[in-house]
Amino acid sequence: EVQLEESGGGSVQTGGSLRLSCKASGFTFDDYAIGWFRQVPGKEREGVGCISASSKITHYADAVKGRFTVSRDSAKSTVYLQMDTLKPEDTPVYYCAAEKLVGSCRVDASSDLWAYDYWGQGTEVTVSS
Repeated sequence: EVQLEESGGGSVQTGGSLRLSCKASGFTFDDYAIGWFRQVPGKEREGVGCISASSKITHYADAVKGRFTVSRDSAKSTVYLQMDTLKPEDTPVYYCAAEKLVGSCRVDASSDLWAYDYWGQGTEVTVSS
């Protein structure tokens, strides 16, 4: 069974940090790029950051550059999203997604959402003012 399981969400004050995890199973982890997305109710899901299958390439949305970092651990089949200097605008549900793709990863375009093959169920992040 293919699974992507997000964890690590919770509540934090403005300026605080959280580390989200995305545990993958049921597919060949090292053949897939992984993206992180977030969604506020009533708005479109948006890209946050991504990492290529080899870990050599990462991309970030302008809104999180310098504050968020994506990494992956092949031995654990897990991708992480380290979120620092959190702001209230960072409050939504966060999702990880996997695309069978090597050499690059996709973010920052609405069409990128449809390129991903598998999605997790999401983990909620709340940042208080």
